[in-house]
Amino acid sequence: MGKSNKHLNQLKNWEELSVHANSKILNANGPMMLGRVSIFLFIFFAILLFLPYRQTIPGRGTVTALRPEDRPQTVQNQIGGRIEHWAVQEGQEVKKGDTILIISETSQSYFDPELPTRLNEQLNAKRGSETAAAQKIDATKAQMKALTDGLHFQMMAAENKVKQAQNYVSIDSAELLAVQKLYETTKVRLDRYETGFKNGLFSLTDIETRRLKLQEDNAKVISQRNKLNNSRQNLLNSSIELDNIRAKYEESISKAQSDMSSAISSKATAQGDIAKLRNDISNIAIRRSLYVVRAPQDGFVVKTLKAGIGENIKEGESVATLQPKAPLVAAELYVSAMDIPLILDTSDVRLQFEGWPSVQFSGWPSVAVGTFAGKVSSIDRVSSTGGKYRLLVKQTTPVPAKDEPWPAQLRQGSGVYGRIILRSVPLWYEIWRQLNGFPPSLEKEPSDYGKEKK
Repeated sequence: MGKSNKHLNQLKNWEELSVHANSKILNANGPMMLGRVSIFLFIFFAILLFLPYRQTIPGRGTVTALRPEDRPQTVQNQIGGRIEHWAVQEGQEVKKGDTILIISETSQSYFDPELPTRLNEQLNAKRGSETAAAQKIDATKAQMKALTDGLHFQMMAAENKVKQAQNYVSIDSAELLAVQKLYETTKVRLDRYETGFKNGLFSLTDIETRRLKLQEDNAKVISQRNKLNNSRQNLLNSSIELDNIRAKYEESISKAQSDMSSAISSKATAQGDIAKLRNDISNIAIRRSLYVVRAPQDGFVVKTLKAGIGENIKEGESVATLQPKAPLVAAELYVSAMDIPLILDTSDVRLQFEGWPSVQFSGWPSVAVGTFAGKVSSIDRVSSTGGKYRLLVKQTTPVPAKDEPWPAQLRQGSGVYGRIILRSVPLWYEIWRQLNGFPPSLEKEPSDYGKEKK
């Protein structure tokens, strides 16, 4: 009896357990629902693969300035000197021409505080030398003119004297010829008288008279010959005197020309010294203005590169770093050499600046949040260190309607991440490209590339 009750209780417990087990068994519709969800997800991902995907080229870099004059620069002193006073502090804003540093002279050649006065005195002395040289030139010109006029008259007189002597020679030669003819005639007559005297035709008195006449005519010949010789000697002396006058004139002219050359050389030397002194005076004035190192443009003193008072600095040494005010900022991005042929000079870029929260979707730049629009300004022709190419990206102008202008708080040197936007492709193509390591836009070149080359 007891055993049967126990057996009944066990059967009752098993029935209760079976009821509880049935409630835990899954419904037969569960696998069917899982299959439907799987099919939906498959179709969803299949459709997703055909969605348009915007290809981009990533690049990292820093914020810089688009124009070279807007980039940080060093302020240099043009002359060496000793630091006397700093007129600025780091971080201070300065205007163009404001004093940054004052230095004093360290070169012994410029120690004299009265150096400009001394140079002006030398300049006045040299100007006096130039005036004296000019006066000497004028006097030498007058002397040469007087010598020329004097020679002209002396030459005329000497030439007239030579011509007169030539005339005397001609006259004396003719007279000598006449006297010689007369002497020969007298000699012939004497011969006839001598023959007639021997024949008794003439008396001794007649013979003696003819003999005396022959002696007189012979004396006339000798006298006229001497006179001709004197005339010839006078002609020679006149010619010599004419040559002496010419030689003396040439000597005087040569000396005057030498004096003229000396005066011209002295004037040229004085003019050269004057030009040099004027240059020195101008250089001194400019050099003394360089004792004050001034800001080349509006900006901020970022850092002073020299410190202390009394420190000597060399010529052309940098003394401070200046950041120009209100620069035209740009993004300096570096991209791979494999991607550079696909980038155009007008490609659009989406930029993400460090310090500005943003969410950027690689394939859908239109839905990115916190990014800014840019456009490629220039592409380097040669690669930089590491084989990458540098791009300069400027702000898109005008700013697109749904975008904001670049933040005014951007500072040069801060980091930036950008994506250069290319053409749209299906998502499956982008996945296939990434898996195979192909560059973007492998199927064909960008549609604007040919136009850009034209």
